[in-house]
Amino acid sequence: DATQRIAEEAGAVWVTGHKGRGGQLAGGVASARGEWILLLHADCELDPDWVASVRAHMAYPGRAGYFRLKFRASGLMPRMVAGWANTRSRLFGLPYGDQGLLVERKSLDAVGGIPNVPLMEDVMLAQAFKGRLVALDAGISTSAERYQRDGWLRRGAKNLLTLVRFALGANPEMLARSYASSRN
Repeated sequence: DATQRIAEEAGAVWVTGHKGRGGQLAGGVASARGEWILLLHADCELDPDWVASVRAHMAYPGRAGYFRLKFRASGLMPRMVAGWANTRSRLFGLPYGDQGLLVERKSLDAVGGIPNVPLMEDVMLAQAFKGRLVALDAGISTSAERYQRDGWLRRGAKNLLTLVRFALGANPEMLARSYASSRN
């Protein structure tokens, strides 16, 4: 598609890397020049009021911020799944990558940077910033495609099972293979 051309015309630096989110995010961070890093998945869109929230967060170095999740879909199930994700983030300090992550570069470096794993890098980062994660006062919307294709409950259960398996010590590479095969 025309993504690279559009990005470059907008002034973005196009970075290529290995397959897997951890390595891709690490490559982007290595190419970034700012003191603050905003990690976003490609299918996420920030609410119009995101800039003010980010500026307010930047007054408190050392903390990592994440956005309130919403899905680009209507109905009860999208609201329920997003509500659970936001509750999980608040109660357990466990936002996923779809909620974005805003962090000062030196804080990211201090926790070892982005883990070079194909899956669960977001959980590993949340664990590294445990006690220093705060919800930003803005939302982020993400694609509902996988949930709509697989079913909201089935996809949610698969995501939860993947998290539990990771918490019990499963290898991220093995989890990534299993996750990819569950999409077919």
